[in-house]
Amino acid sequence: MTLFLGTHHNRLDKKGRVSIPAPFRSILEKLGTQDLVLKPHPLDPSVECWPQTAFEQFSVTATPDNPLEDPRDDLMMALFSFAEGLRPDVEGRVVLPAGLVAHAGLTDTVSFAGVGTHFQIWAPGNLAERQRAAFEKEKARLQALRDRQA
Repeated sequence: MTLFLGTHHNRLDKKGRVSIPAPFRSILEKLGTQDLVLKPHPLDPSVECWPQTAFEQFSVTATPDNPLEDPRDDLMMALFSFAEGLRPDVEGRVVLPAGLVAHAGLTDTVSFAGVGTHFQIWAPGNLAERQRAAFEKEKARLQALRDRQA
């Protein structure tokens, strides 16, 4: 399987180093890359971590719904100007850039959340809150579908 799944926790040291969880390193190996693209999530206090090949595919297909209202230049600025290319060392560690650490509010413990094609890095409390909110929204959506079919 080549999807990033589950939630994992690791320590962030004072130099900003953190180990990518072993299951995620295994997925990167299966994808044939160790190169990552990290960027701030535009809505959540988290860091998006994309295998470089998946980020390249995403960036090619990412287009605004209405180019007159949301110029492609803005989309490209948001996608690329805050992105950082990284490669884990032989022990699977990366040094997170200070700006991304600040954006996500990371301290000594961080949480990794698999989101299919990529993964995210969160402060543990923020991730738990986001996961609860996502679960409740999905539960309400499914209940509404069930109610319409009944």
